[in-house]
Amino acid sequence: MRTSEDVYLMTHKGALRFKIIRTSIANPDIAHAEVVVPETEAVIRGQTVAADAHYVFLLDGGISKVLRVPYSSSGNAAPQPVPLPLNGNVWVDASDPRVPGILLGLTSWTKAAADYAYDPQTNSLTDTHLQPLGPYDNPQDIVSEEVKVASYDGTMVPLSIVHRRDIKLDGSNPTLLEGYGAYGITLDPYFDPKLLAWLEKGGVYAVAHVRGGGEYGEGWHLAGKLLTKHNTWRDFIAAAQYLVDHKYTSPAHLAGEGGSAGGITIGRAITERPDLFAGAIDDVGISDALRVETSPNGPPNTPEFGSTKTAEGYQALYEMSSYHHVKDGTPYPAVMVVTGINDPRVTPWEPAKMTARLQSATSSGKPVLLRVDYEAGHGWGSTKTQTEQLLADQWSFLFWQLGAPGFQPVH
Repeated sequence: MRTSEDVYLMTHKGALRFKIIRTSIANPDIAHAEVVVPETEAVIRGQTVAADAHYVFLLDGGISKVLRVPYSSSGNAAPQPVPLPLNGNVWVDASDPRVPGILLGLTSWTKAAADYAYDPQTNSLTDTHLQPLGPYDNPQDIVSEEVKVASYDGTMVPLSIVHRRDIKLDGSNPTLLEGYGAYGITLDPYFDPKLLAWLEKGGVYAVAHVRGGGEYGEGWHLAGKLLTKHNTWRDFIAAAQYLVDHKYTSPAHLAGEGGSAGGITIGRAITERPDLFAGAIDDVGISDALRVETSPNGPPNTPEFGSTKTAEGYQALYEMSSYHHVKDGTPYPAVMVVTGINDPRVTPWEPAKMTARLQSATSSGKPVLLRVDYEAGHGWGSTKTQTEQLLADQWSFLFWQLGAPGFQPVH
């Protein structure tokens, strides 16, 4: 990234969350480059330049931030936060080193993507209306909250909570908690109009930004990988407990969901704390971690999860294997396990095996169902109809099991 005299570089050398350095174009000296933006708790994700300043984009626990760093020939100018109208996900639409200000894209849990022009003279953002919003793209009765939850070891874990403005915090709200936590992937805020079907029925939707993801950079990823993988589902459990303790819901009205590698998250959460959940969705999820290495997609995943060929790898895989932690005679929650018969990533035998084990072991009398789509794979490539039919089945199942009115059997 250049001005007329300098080049700005992102580097993770000595900075797991990245830092921005500056050096001369004419006489570059990386070893002695000036640090313009040091490493902080937030992760530096990107940068761009305009005529007035250098702009830096950060991720703080899943929420985007933008810093404006004015150009300075003598020392560093203090970074200035760009005021954003909502907590969400930000990206660069356009910038030009000949033009002051930048054009940003911004979306959130409660508003569809829109394009904003930043004016450095007034330090303000203006909606350009280049992206028109439809009638359901900015619902005024839906709100989101960003909190941090103390996990079992004291680590503060970000938690996003979305709900109708008028809900009562009395422990009765049907609540769906989602988590992933692998490969350093972040669950960025995004607006999904399909979620309105859950929220308008009084449901609460929450996302636990657990370790194993990238919400705080590579260190956050490494803290939920291999022998530290237990942090992933214990962060998820802590988020679930927070929702109960703060009366968003109660164990009788709480469900968890995880998909793909997030199958480890939800699978180990319900096997470690079955009393905390009334329902669960295990969506094309890894469940028999000790055997996954023998599947077609197994070998590429050994750096993330481990290999049975080493003692350390076996120990890590056993701990994260939900199948091997199912215990006979335990009152497990209601579970819908989902698979696509053409899934090349998590092959169908794995969800089927987990279903059979839970059906055999549970003493709760609650249903454990296997939903098979014979025309689907891992989810990518599914048609709009397939996606909506799956959501209808999952949410109807959860509303039924969480006691929502209108979803109970008529006797």
